[in-house]
Amino acid sequence: MKKIYIILTAFAVVVSSGCKKYLDINTDPATPQNPESRTLTPPLFAQMERGIQFDSRYLGAVVQYFGGNVNVGESHGWIAGSDAMGEIWRTNYYGLGANLNLIIDESTKQQEYNYVGLAQALKAWSWQTTTDYHGEIILKQAYEPNRYIFDYDKQEDVYAEVVRLANQSIANFSRTDGAGTVAKISASDLVYAGDNAKWIKFNYGILARNANNLINKESYNAAKVIEYVDKALSSNADNFIVPNTGSVSANGNFFGPLRANLGSYRQTRMVVGLLDGTYYTGVAGSVLDPRITTMISPSPDGIYRGTSPGSSDPGTVALKNQIPNPWGSLGSANPGATFGKYLFKDNVGFPIMTYSEMQFIKAEAAFRSGNTTMAYTAYINGISSSIDFVSSLGTAITTAQKTAYLTSASVKQNAASLTLRDIMLQKYLALYGYGFVETWCDLRKYNYNVGDVKGNNPYQGVFVFPTAFFADNGGKPAQRYRPRYNSEYLWNVAALKVIGADQPDYHTYKMWFSQP
Repeated sequence: MKKIYIILTAFAVVVSSGCKKYLDINTDPATPQNPESRTLTPPLFAQMERGIQFDSRYLGAVVQYFGGNVNVGESHGWIAGSDAMGEIWRTNYYGLGANLNLIIDESTKQQEYNYVGLAQALKAWSWQTTTDYHGEIILKQAYEPNRYIFDYDKQEDVYAEVVRLANQSIANFSRTDGAGTVAKISASDLVYAGDNAKWIKFNYGILARNANNLINKESYNAAKVIEYVDKALSSNADNFIVPNTGSVSANGNFFGPLRANLGSYRQTRMVVGLLDGTYYTGVAGSVLDPRITTMISPSPDGIYRGTSPGSSDPGTVALKNQIPNPWGSLGSANPGATFGKYLFKDNVGFPIMTYSEMQFIKAEAAFRSGNTTMAYTAYINGISSSIDFVSSLGTAITTAQKTAYLTSASVKQNAASLTLRDIMLQKYLALYGYGFVETWCDLRKYNYNVGDVKGNNPYQGVFVFPTAFFADNGGKPAQRYRPRYNSEYLWNVAALKVIGADQPDYHTYKMWFSQP
């Protein structure tokens, strides 16, 4: 990121000082020399899903959405001298970064405040995602020219910047003056088609995530979290989903068969156990969630199985090859274009934020504040909306099937019996296949299966660590991923040493948000 930026800056200086006349006589009037916001905006959405999906190959193993013993994610490890696990970093600083700054600058001049708001919203989302994934990152000096070393900023400073940007975005989307119109932005806005109200809701969703991660801090404010959620996504119609055409590999979903990235991956014991009732009733297969046929696949004998961390079988070697991959195929078989399942099809959009997630955030905050009635309503809303969302991506779930599940032993039937464990496990399940970073935030703020500062331990007995952590971990689970190798470990080593990122166990250093 930094090398590219410096080169571009140097080129700009040369051009402006010595080549202006040359460029003037060779300007192509059909090719704008100053890109407009409408041309810069559409590719940004693809960058958002690219960062999450590329890195989820490893992070998905850490949070146990993916298994199969295919990479170091399952042992909470890292790969030295590699850009693997650095795509979110690339997205933030290269894929979005300066492009968002350009949109903000140019659209402010044009008084197109909806474009300004859009860029600020994506910037807020990107900073939040990047710091939740990496911890300390480069914020204040990120786009300063003529720099070769960039200092890292505290995570709490990045959290504050997310709040500032999201509120600025809300303010710009709320403006009624200026030259920005729905007609000017709708074709470029591939998600909300210029609907200011939905963008405002998305911003409040970012604020809800930001505030909800702070449960271990004295500053945690459950009422503020609930306020943000109530102003955020209000139904599945507000879901932020990046579209994929899926006609060829270049425009296909990264998780789809055309891209062929998930053949060796397997569905996991944890996801299977949530869908077949094991972790709610204690008996495997006691209650089959109606989402199960769309989200995962059974073995040839009709039994649903999943891998354990660091293992490619469910405990019986003979069944090793009987666990399907996310496409629903055995072994590493690719079912071919147009096939696959759930969010693992070529033309399926990738969710960045959903109404279901927001409802579970509200349920958690309400429960922590002692309002179990509110928590229960949000909990049921979260499950119900997740079922509806899954139903839209596979075999339709009938009203009778949905009702049967909502009244089953896997779902608490009243507020008095609701626990934090119920809320967090249903949220974990609802975010399967897309909410990788958010699920990791939940696992880390509750210290995986150890618990938070108040002793709440929703993942105990469900989330199981690998039998052996990666050699560099010192017996500790992963808490963050390292900055991107190509830009940081080649060009910015002095700054890395200040935060300890030169140490072999840096990826086990706890996040600011997860500490008291």
